[in-house]
Amino acid sequence: MDSTEAHECPLHGAGQVDPDRLTGRRVQRVLAAWHLHDSESTGGPLEIWLVDDLGDYFHITTGSDWCLIVDDAAPHAGFDLGESGRVEVVASECGTPFARYVGEVVLAVDQKFDVRTGRVGLEICFSTGSVQCGSWCGDLHLAG
Repeated sequence: MDSTEAHECPLHGAGQVDPDRLTGRRVQRVLAAWHLHDSESTGGPLEIWLVDDLGDYFHITTGSDWCLIVDDAAPHAGFDLGESGRVEVVASECGTPFARYVGEVVLAVDQKFDVRTGRVGLEICFSTGSVQCGSWCGDLHLAG
C-alpha cells in the first residue's frame, strides 16, 4: 500500500539523505551503473547519481528488500561479473530520463512509501517535467 506518509525501511532506516535537499539545486551531471553482457545493456540502470551545482551526489538505488534508497555515496568503479558480464559506471546524460533536465533546477521532490518496506518512489520535478524513480520487484525503474 503506497502512501505519502513517511515510513522507514526496516533494513535501511529512513536513508542517509532527505531527498527534499534536492529542491532548489541544479542537476549538472547524471551518472549511472549499467549491467552489460556481451557489450549490451541488460535493462535499465542499476543505480543513478545526480550531481548538483555544488558538486554533491544524490545516489538513488534499490535495497534488497525492494525499498528505494537515497544517499550521498559517490559513484563507485565498475566491476567484472565474470560470465555474467560487468557493471560499468558512466556519464548517462543521454541514457536516462534525466537527460532532458540536465542544467535545470529541481523544483520539488515527492516521495511514496510502503508501510512494509519504506520509500518505494520519488518524483523529481523540474519546470519542464518530472522523472519518476521507483523500486519494482527490487529493480530501479525510471520514467519521465
